[in-house]
Amino acid sequence: MRFNPDKIRIEDVVTPPYDVISDEDGAALVQKNPYNMIQLDLRSSSEKAEKSRERYTGARDRFDSWQEEAVLIRDEKPAIYLYYIDYTHPSGQRLTRKGMVALVGLAEFSEGIVKPHEKTFAGVVSDRIELMDECQAQFSQVFSIYPDTEQEIIRTLEQAREPEPLYRVTDSSGNTHTIWRVTDPAALARVQQLFVDKPVYIADGHHRYTTALGVQKRARERNPDLPADSPYNFIMMYLCAREDEGLSVLPTHRLVHWPGRMSADELVERLRQGMHVEEVSGGIRDALIVAVLQRMDEAEMTEHLPAFGVYHPGEDRCFLLRIRQEVLEKHGSLRGKPPVLRDLDVVVLSELLIHDYLGLSHEQCVRDNLVSYISDVDEALDRAVKASVADDSATPLLFLLNPTRVEQVTSVADSGEIMPHKSTYFYPKIMTGFLINKLEEDEHIQA
Repeated sequence: MRFNPDKIRIEDVVTPPYDVISDEDGAALVQKNPYNMIQLDLRSSSEKAEKSRERYTGARDRFDSWQEEAVLIRDEKPAIYLYYIDYTHPSGQRLTRKGMVALVGLAEFSEGIVKPHEKTFAGVVSDRIELMDECQAQFSQVFSIYPDTEQEIIRTLEQAREPEPLYRVTDSSGNTHTIWRVTDPAALARVQQLFVDKPVYIADGHHRYTTALGVQKRARERNPDLPADSPYNFIMMYLCAREDEGLSVLPTHRLVHWPGRMSADELVERLRQGMHVEEVSGGIRDALIVAVLQRMDEAEMTEHLPAFGVYHPGEDRCFLLRIRQEVLEKHGSLRGKPPVLRDLDVVVLSELLIHDYLGLSHEQCVRDNLVSYISDVDEALDRAVKASVADDSATPLLFLLNPTRVEQVTSVADSGEIMPHKSTYFYPKIMTGFLINKLEEDEHIQA
């Protein structure tokens, strides 16, 4: 199901994922167009969110009425949809990420077919289950990756795609999203065949996937004889090859609000317990950040060990941190961690630097909201500087990270381990609203 281009400008109704939309942005989207997807794929989904029945029934009523008005229409033929994003990487490089949207059979994580790398939160999942079950639709896709060294799947679809795209939209960041339809039966069959033995790794959308499992469970309780080709046994996914040249993961930096006052020299002494510490000097703060990021990248490329930057905004001092090999193998909270986790920058930061050296327990960080997660480095720097001026009872410390590599994500997922919160930021985000998967109980999925 998709928006009718004869009645709707697609630019006015597609949105970023529901979980990155603020209150202000949500109101602006509705103001932009009353048929905006935020009216269906409801924004608020936190543990504390209001979960009244009217919230879900209202979305269902809108969904039903939009179909009656032919604002939403269904394609007549089975299809897979190519979804490309042309974007500018923060490095300045122009890239294209090539993906596809299709239905994927649901499998429990224990089966090892669909593999997660993050944990989910029950409050968020329960909210999304109520929304999906009430509306009988999947409004947004799970973003997953799969192995395909030869890129045969995308090449097969490219050769069979319709000449003209269904939609082409430029988002607020200047990224261009293009959707093509592929209905050729031979191409669809070939793609299904190529996926038979492939695992699927969830990159973004663990809550969406867990939600679909919850709705599937409800459907089985209502109908113990639910057929294998029932729509409830499938989920809509955006799939991108692990080897795609446009697949980018950005770092999520940490702004730590250390309770009390700590000088830069004291910080250095704490970190020298297990890190090589070098001060980066010369130039204004923006130049310091650029310089330390470059040196972090060089350190990881040459030494293949976790490297970090830390900026003390109160004293305008910046440092490069490189872990000592012997510390990585057997020190402090890293001891006993499986190698696949011990080698992750986010684990070293969380367990060693924040927990051991700064003395902040995970429980304290969550309870007192001591850690902020920020992907945009300019925003992170701005917030760190403002925090150093606004609050003299705490010391803001901005820790800069290299991005988690795609192969690290798949290795963790293959091992059955879970990464810390906010370990990955796959960029750019896919848009919500190009395609909707309606769950019709009496229909059958072509699989």
